[in-house]
Amino acid sequence: APPPRCARNRREPYTGAMDVYDFDGTLYEGDSTADFLRFCAGRHPRILTTLPRTALAAFECLGLKWISKTQFKEMLYRFLPKVPDIHREVEAFWASHERKIAGPCRPQPGDVVISAGPEFLLRPMCEKRGLALIASPVDPITGRTLGPNCSNEQKVVRLQAEYPGTPVSRFFSDSHNDDPLAALAEEAFMVKNGRLEPWSFE
Repeated sequence: APPPRCARNRREPYTGAMDVYDFDGTLYEGDSTADFLRFCAGRHPRILTTLPRTALAAFECLGLKWISKTQFKEMLYRFLPKVPDIHREVEAFWASHERKIAGPCRPQPGDVVISAGPEFLLRPMCEKRGLALIASPVDPITGRTLGPNCSNEQKVVRLQAEYPGTPVSRFFSDSHNDDPLAALAEEAFMVKNGRLEPWSFE
């Protein structure tokens, strides 16, 4: 495993290279958005009425390639208006799911998390741990996506917009979808079977 980095104050500009982490499958064991949907559906069963259309959208996106990931996510987030108090629900979710933030990565305060997950869901946990966050913009009340899904090449676009000219020292992820961002880092590590391995580009 790589050595730990010194902590940084995330409110101060970077003067050197940064460490950057994916969230789902990297810092969080599993998919936090899917877990949040299941969590909410268990507490508010009327959410289940949105699932057939969401499943069809998943097939259209991942199988048929008819719609973009952003369009799929907008269909997925149709469950949000059926949640009575979304902010309280997010708080309750993390109270029971924070234990799933585990694994070999050990980000330090001031490091950067970049994720395709919705910003409103990930921000409370990242702020609690002093981590800067770049994620997909989603209205938590209406479920509307407010910008492109933060995945693949879009992660590079967002990172460079937030931290122009700042080099990436180390990058951590569990997916080759992040090859574009891994290519920018001085070192990149793949989270695989609970261990860190040097990145191997496909």
